[in-house]
Amino acid sequence: MLEKITPLLLTYNEAPNIERTLQRLSWANRIVVIDSFSNDETLKILQDYSQVEVFHRKFDSFANQCNYGLSKIESTWVLSLDADYVLSEELIFEINNLPEKLEVDSYIIRFKYCVFGKPLRGTLLPPRKVLYKREKAIYKNDGHAHRVSVEGTSSLLSAYIYHDDRKPLNRWLWAQDRYMVIEVNKLTQIPDSELGLSDRIRKQKILAPFIILFYCLIVKGGILDGWHGWYYAFERVLAEILLSIRLIEYEKLEQQEP
Repeated sequence: MLEKITPLLLTYNEAPNIERTLQRLSWANRIVVIDSFSNDETLKILQDYSQVEVFHRKFDSFANQCNYGLSKIESTWVLSLDADYVLSEELIFEINNLPEKLEVDSYIIRFKYCVFGKPLRGTLLPPRKVLYKREKAIYKNDGHAHRVSVEGTSSLLSAYIYHDDRKPLNRWLWAQDRYMVIEVNKLTQIPDSELGLSDRIRKQKILAPFIILFYCLIVKGGILDGWHGWYYAFERVLAEILLSIRLIEYEKLEQQEP
């Protein structure tokens, strides 16, 4: 099965992460990377891997970047990865042994979030369709994130991907603030009746940070992960606080308009 798969990665200044991701893709005959004009060591690292083919595209949205990447892939199957996704050995083995004639069009994979390399017991990351048939897939924007829509049937794999982002805190803060501006547009433009429960809670501004703290530490068991669990919980609380501040800013600016 592995020989029929092309990994697809998006990069922008991913030098702290990209090598760990590529090391678990040594089985791939070709790896397509869509780079948003990185100016750190990312491109130099990519050059060390002969299977990697880099295409440059100015970033406008995650969905557009991914769809552009799909246009560069010729294999039947695509393995869509962020630059901080590290395949577990168990997952590589499981994918390699998938029945080739099984009538499945996409596979859903679960994640283990890592803090400084340590996997946590539980996080907010939902399972995602990561492995799918190229001809049946298209990406759509979903707030600051993106999701792939794949026609046909899907199946859940048992092994995990490690989400192991080791970029510095200032880069995380920069990214989160950008994401929250996009999330504000989503929450304020979509009617409440069409929003999920979690988004309706986030829109209230006050409750979400406290709920997230409780959810990460108690429901997901982060308190048992020691300082790694607290670190992750504080990150998620800070992200929700940034969203609340952005929502308040949006509302006040709307009130000032004539």
